[in-house]
This record gives sequence, structure tokens and C-alpha cells, in this order.
Amino acid sequence: MRVAMLAIDGAFDSGLATVADVLETANVLRDEIERPPPPWEVTVVGTRRQVRTAAGMRVTTTSVEELDAPPQLLVAPALGVRQSAAVVETVGAARNRPLLDLLARCRSEGIELAGACTGAFFLAESGVLEEQPATTSWWLGPTFRARYPGVDLDTGQTLVRGEGVSTAGAAFAHIDLALSLVHTQSPALADLIARYLLIGDRASQASFAVPTMLARNSPEMATFERWVRSHLDGPIRISAAAAAIGLSERTLQRVTAATVGMSPVEFVNEVRLDEAAFLLRSSTLTADAVAARVGFQNAGTLRALVRRRRGMTIRELRRGATRA
Repeated sequence: MRVAMLAIDGAFDSGLATVADVLETANVLRDEIERPPPPWEVTVVGTRRQVRTAAGMRVTTTSVEELDAPPQLLVAPALGVRQSAAVVETVGAARNRPLLDLLARCRSEGIELAGACTGAFFLAESGVLEEQPATTSWWLGPTFRARYPGVDLDTGQTLVRGEGVSTAGAAFAHIDLALSLVHTQSPALADLIARYLLIGDRASQASFAVPTMLARNSPEMATFERWVRSHLDGPIRISAAAAAIGLSERTLQRVTAATVGMSPVEFVNEVRLDEAAFLLRSSTLTADAVAARVGFQNAGTLRALVRRRRGMTIRELRRGATRA
């Protein structure tokens, strides 16, 4: 398969390297299985002959016009930035317009597209994710929803496959994305690579999301989050919370959905779970005591929430496990 990876100034070093490494490992191991798929031919493509990555390394690229043949898969770039405003500024910059045009053109020609982390912003900015399911880094969810309301975003997922386009979550989900690309050609080879490289299962980003960081993207949400934390040890009525922060219940529902993709009740539970995880890891309180501190009548309710949202037990959560 001919794979083109886009690279621009400020590209996330590990993102580029990870995709390339997984696909090269596939080439090395493909003869270890019966009926191996064709090899992957990876080309780094850019609008300039050489780009500088976020870590300062220089990468020589091939221009689109110099490609010997059209790619069968085009992987959008991820950026080595940590501020949502910088992501938006970069994807909307005039200098990167050729990349967006390339993505749109490849989409119209039926070429498979993929992107991880901030790479999903390039896909969305080009219009190829409109009315498509997608994911991105959990902490970029509020900004993504505000800028691309026509995309069916689910930041709870690490990997989302739409019609001819795949997206993956936070930065090191590049591993999951690359492995899924191999899986489409050979599940057996993907399994071999996962074992060879010690790649674990990260089916969800939920266990990594921090409610406080998500709420920062909206003044109303930040106020709601602070109010919830100050009332965690008792029952929380959404109508009372809305009134306390000067919003109607309908407005609070709308703001919560637009900012974090949840209902107010779901967000309250995320805050409860975030506080419970902190208490379990930093104290010797029993599960029942922790449950009471975050507003649950008993540990059974907390256990069910931990299992549903984190995919683990309270004991695993207390140990600091990150299995999802």
C-alpha cells in the first residue's frame, strides 16, 4: 500500500515516527504469517522541501507533484502544540491551505484518509469529516465541537472509523491508528505487531480525561464545574445548579453538550469520578468513605461508575492503573 504522511513545520515528532515505525515493523514481520499483505511504501509529503518538527529536527519531504503515483492512504499531520488556540491558528493558516485542498481532493478521488490527535483538525478543516464520526485528543474536544459542529465527535473513543476516513485520539494514539491501518489489511499481522512492540489496548480515552481542563473552554462550564466540586458530598439537582450559577436549566444543558459532549448529569458524574480517583490514590479511605465524600450513598454505585467509565475495578483504580 502506498502511504503518504503529511509533514509541516511544528509537526509532532513521535506522531510521524510512530506511524512510520509501525508500518515498517509490518514490512519486517509480514513474512512471518501465511498470505501476507503487500508491503507498505511510506512517503513523507510536504509543501516545502524540508520542514522543522516541534522538537527541532529537520525532515526532508517529497512534494505532492513529485509522487510517482497517487497514494492509497493519506495520513494527516499532528502538531506538537499544547494550546487549542495554536492548533486552530495553524490549521487555518494560509500557508497550509494546499494541504487542506489535497485532503479534499483525495477524498473526492476515494483515497483513504487518516489522522490522529490534532491531525483530526486538518481533516475537519478540509471538510472531509462533515457528518462523519470522529475523535481527537480529549482535551481538544470543546474547541473541536465549537469549530466543527457538523462532525459527530466522540472523544471517549481512542479510534473511530468512518466511511473512508479514520481518526485517533490523543498524541500516542498514533500507535492505535497505525495498528488499525495494518489490521484492515491483515488482522493476523496486526496482532503479531502488537505483541512484538508490546502495544496494549486503549479502547477509550475516558480514563485520561480531566473535567477541570475540559471546563476551562467555557466560562459557564468552568463556573458549573467549580460549583459541582463544592457540593460533591450531597445530592446535586441540575435545576438548582443552573440557578446557582445564573443559567436556565435548558441553557446549562446546551452549554454542557456543546463544550464537553455530555449532559449535565454525565458531567457531574465525571467530576465525582475524578475526585473519587484522587481520593482512592492519595488516601487510605475505604471505598464506602470515598463514595460518601463524592455524593454516593454506597460504594456499589461508585464501583458501577468506575466499571462503566474506566473499565476497571476500584482496586485497579486505587493502584493507578490506566487500562480502559
